[in-house]
Amino acid sequence: MDCPECGAPTLVFPVEQAYREYLPGDESGAAICRRCLTLHPTSDPPDEIPDFTAISDAFPSNDDAAVPAALMVGLLSSLALYRQEISALLEQVERAGADPLLVVDRLADDPALEPATDLRGRRRQLAQLL
Repeated sequence: MDCPECGAPTLVFPVEQAYREYLPGDESGAAICRRCLTLHPTSDPPDEIPDFTAISDAFPSNDDAAVPAALMVGLLSSLALYRQEISALLEQVERAGADPLLVVDRLADDPALEPATDLRGRRRQLAQLL
């Protein structure tokens, strides 16, 4: 599946029931763009959680942190609309043993990525949510 925003390949992943409330729509999975980091719900995810470090080493290698981190990053394009969801996902990433602000910092600094959202600007706003 290619990104509808920029045409780059996406990483498709299942979204377990605990995180589905944070995913726009009623789909059972999501795809995150390997270039612009936009998030798109999908109804046909794989059974296994993929390795998110295939997008960037900035993503946690731990599945319990990687999935909420990917959802959080994907929702950052609409901080005003998804403020509660992003706040809850920040906590989930932290509870799973990763630093969510460091994830955003490292994604913003990854030269292989071209995020559609200004991650540095969002990072300052995220710090206020924690």
